[in-house]
Amino acid sequence: MAGNHLEMKSHTSSNKSAASAILKGMKAATPIVTGYIPIAIAFGILASQVGLGLSEAAAMSIFVFAGSAQLIAVGMIGEGASMGTIVFTTFLVNLRHLLMSSALSPFLRDLSRKELAWFGFQVTDETFALHSTRFRVAVPTALESFALNGTAQLSWIGGTVVGVLAGGMVKDVKGLGLDYALPAMFIALVFMQMRSKIYFIVGALGGTSAIILHLAGFGAWSTIGATIIAATSGVVIEQWNTK
Repeated sequence: MAGNHLEMKSHTSSNKSAASAILKGMKAATPIVTGYIPIAIAFGILASQVGLGLSEAAAMSIFVFAGSAQLIAVGMIGEGASMGTIVFTTFLVNLRHLLMSSALSPFLRDLSRKELAWFGFQVTDETFALHSTRFRVAVPTALESFALNGTAQLSWIGGTVVGVLAGGMVKDVKGLGLDYALPAMFIALVFMQMRSKIYFIVGALGGTSAIILHLAGFGAWSTIGATIIAATSGVVIEQWNTK
């Protein structure tokens, strides 16, 4: 009897711990959710306007889950671009995810391959920024991190559904200013990581490089190039300061 009682107590404690981790992850995702919902609604509206149905738009948010790539893909669908062109463009736009996943990988060594694959799938610009800030303080449990990612994606899917359903009511989403919500949220998340002058210098250099490369016609490669320039500069500055 005593053994059974201890097992039940341990099981209850484990359930409470899991529930607490999930709630922490969901709560941590709040700033992302507030930025995702309006943009996802805009995506849903645009998707409906180019002829995508609810299931098609929702499937894109479930299996692709890449805000900028989805918006670009919808625009290309509206222009009649081929499937191959859309896939290749999406690949180029999302190349930066390789860099983000690599940056987080040292903190995820305890995860299995399946868990790493799932985590990597749900990495976005915003979840990367938030994880980078949180991991630097203390690495949370895997369940908490997955709850954060899952909450972010569910909010994106939910916003997509709302946008598709409201597609016929809105003629032009540009007038709503929704396209500014995502960049504004990401800027706020990036500022949370600024701990010294070096971070500000590298951040300013990265942003300036991205703008220059984009204006020079590098397209999606401008983000990759700016990241490499900023990261290299950060290493050089750090080594110079340690001498």
